[in-house]
Amino acid sequence: MLLALDTSTAQVGLAVYDGTEVLAEMVWTSGQHHTTQLAPALAGLLERSGVSMEMVSALGVAIGPGSFTSLRVGLALAKGLALARHLPLIGIPTMDIVAAEQPVSQYPLVVVLQAGRGRIATGWYRSSKNGWQAEGPARSGTADELADEIESPTHVAGELSADDRQRLARKRVNVLLASPAHSMRRPAILAELAWMRWKDGKADEIASLAPIYLHVAGAPPA
Repeated sequence: MLLALDTSTAQVGLAVYDGTEVLAEMVWTSGQHHTTQLAPALAGLLERSGVSMEMVSALGVAIGPGSFTSLRVGLALAKGLALARHLPLIGIPTMDIVAAEQPVSQYPLVVVLQAGRGRIATGWYRSSKNGWQAEGPARSGTADELADEIESPTHVAGELSADDRQRLARKRVNVLLASPAHSMRRPAILAELAWMRWKDGKADEIASLAPIYLHVAGAPPA
């Protein structure tokens, strides 16, 4: 049994996965209440799904990029559980979760996360025989800058505000926007990615596993 936690941004997600079935999945918008909401939500999810921590054999956690405080909350809980219960811990880049949800295409994919202060974080992906592969580190910018950068048909998915969608939709010939439902970060996908790495013997070193922060010039992490 694998427990997955994602607190990368204002959206929080939890999932329980056994390799063949998603036993439970929960997604909600926490705002800035991760610290007070995460542990009670986890306890409730486990109780409703009939799963106890004694049944959990591994942990998966989203490691960013994302909000500075939010990432620390999720990673701290995951590390605490892993150390206390001697469980393997697998960190998954947050943008890889969104990318894994998208059908592979001949066109490139841009994954978007909110970076605060009217900015977005973007990660570019190319298709391969193994699915979507990231091309370089995540970058910070605006929806207008992303729209200007896209000059050929490109899929765009992830955390997009109504204003972001309007700005990107102006280039409807080249910007292929995923729907809000297909843009939501699903913790069950995180669980599947972590499960595959765990079964391949690729658990992370708990002490050294660190979040990926997106630094914006002239400002603290969003």
